[in-house]
Amino acid sequence: MNFRPDSSHFTYADLEPIDIHRLDRGQLRSRESEMLHSVGLRPTAQRLVLTRLLFGNGDRHVTAEMLYEEASRSNVQISLATVYNTLNHFAELGMVRRVSIDGSKTYFDTNVGDHHHFYLENKHELIDVPLDHIALGGLPEIPEGYEISRIDMVVRLRRKSRG
Repeated sequence: MNFRPDSSHFTYADLEPIDIHRLDRGQLRSRESEMLHSVGLRPTAQRLVLTRLLFGNGDRHVTAEMLYEEASRSNVQISLATVYNTLNHFAELGMVRRVSIDGSKTYFDTNVGDHHHFYLENKHELIDVPLDHIALGGLPEIPEGYEISRIDMVVRLRRKSRG
């Protein structure tokens, strides 16, 4: 995870995955706390644990339900509403990126750098596609006074039918 909304923010890239059950509380507080402080968030116990679960194993795409289940399996007592609220707050601060599928399912992507996605319809899974692997052309003229801030592309894939 390279979390760099600007150069003054914490970089999570070189941290090794850590089993939350074997993690010393002081170690959890120092690593995750630094990340939360860098975006102006108070490091509550719930935010610290969700930060570890979300960012502790490299770049990934999760829904609130997936992160809630992961927390439950780790014996973390937290409500689904808190997970939703925390993920949405992280997205507003640029820590994660929202990726909506059909307007009904939202994934949160820990890779906030520019890239596109493949969406595997049968597995409900997102795969990162590097920006330079897809060429965009023929964009319509941009209205006066506007500029492109970002292009988000999700290419939907399904298994070929046999026959």
